[in-house]
Amino acid sequence: MTSQGPDPHWQRPDDSSARPTSAKLVDPEDDLPSSTYGGDFETTTIPHYTSGLPGSAPSTGYGLLHDPEPLPYVQPHLDPTPSQATPMEIEPIDAEERAKAAGRRGTQDLGLLLLRVIIGAAFIGHGLQKAFGWWGGQGLDGFKTALADAGYQHASVLTYAGAGAQILVGVLLVLGLFTPIAAAGGVAYLVNSLLTIISAQRQDGYLAVLGPDGIEYLLVLIVATSAVILVGPGRYGFDGGRGWARRPFVGSFIALLLGIGGGIAAWVFLHGNNPLA
Repeated sequence: MTSQGPDPHWQRPDDSSARPTSAKLVDPEDDLPSSTYGGDFETTTIPHYTSGLPGSAPSTGYGLLHDPEPLPYVQPHLDPTPSQATPMEIEPIDAEERAKAAGRRGTQDLGLLLLRVIIGAAFIGHGLQKAFGWWGGQGLDGFKTALADAGYQHASVLTYAGAGAQILVGVLLVLGLFTPIAAAGGVAYLVNSLLTIISAQRQDGYLAVLGPDGIEYLLVLIVATSAVILVGPGRYGFDGGRGWARRPFVGSFIALLLGIGGGIAAWVFLHGNNPLA
């Protein structure tokens, strides 16, 4: 056998001839893809890191640097102060029961009806005495003489006006119709009569509150009629469906003041003591 010598082209791995003769520095940027790199099999496009910067070549990438930034997340406003509201139980609302409760006034309406009828009957009775002389009344002639003796001017006209006003006020009070106006007219008539009696008694040198010639009867009627103005006529009357009749307030004070002022003005201007004359 013929031995063959070593292959002249074969070298050991650790031979110095296999090593590079000089070191070569590698730029890290060389490993980055170029701007035209299409990716493996051109299925993915990786934009160059310089794409989208000023002065750079047009890029086919996504241009993420120039995409509009998303809106910032806004935290909901939370009130630092704790709520003072406490849970409460809500009961079912029964409109029918509430209406019944609002209209349930016990015997108040019955009492107002009784008060109106008594006062109205008193006015009607005295008016019929003056107008027709019923129940021992003086009639129109006697009423006219009484007005003239008391110092009233135009007694002939006031005779019919006074008798008719009394009857009209009484009828309206009994019916519960235009109650504040009717009661204000009654207060004016009673205040005028009270001032007339007080003036006549003072001329005679006395003032009787109680007794046959006393003024307590007129005082009671004035107070009772004023009460009807302030509390209203109640439900048992033609004014029962009106709000001011069930819940009188400002209008009642106005009607009461007009009644009192009208009685004083009638006595001053019709009694011959006009301070403006």
